Amino acid sequence: MAKRARTPPLDAAARHRALPVLTYSVEQLPSFDAAFYNQARAELSKVAELMVLPRDGKAFEVPAGHFFHILSVEGPQVGDLNLWNAHDLTERFCSGKMRALHATHLSTDDRLWSTFPRLRPMARITHDTLD
Repeated sequence: MAKRARTPPLDAAARHRALPVLTYSVEQLPSFDAAFYNQARAELSKVAELMVLPRDGKAFEVPAGHFFHILSVEGPQVGDLNLWNAHDLTERFCSGKMRALHATHLSTDDRLWSTFPRLRPMARITHDTLD
């Protein structure tokens, strides 16, 4: 079967310039307290370090209220992150809900949400060097 050439729509350029549309409103969520998180980050002490090699994976536990830091040590990389509630593995990170709430490019103050029926923030981005 021959591949048919596709003609872009007349408004293709406008579509590419369009801002993302968020499905859910996040204005009613608690606001980001930058001073609180900056103070907490200033007092951090490293308790463990984990290196994940290319095409590999690792798991680690982060207690509630603690921080974890993701750093790309060998230049630009793409990494996958999955989160689970250690006390209930049916509650896990939901990337679709996160995109609906915060769009596709996350940064400081965005939260990583769990699946329905809980729909709770599992983690919050408190600092972003790629912002």
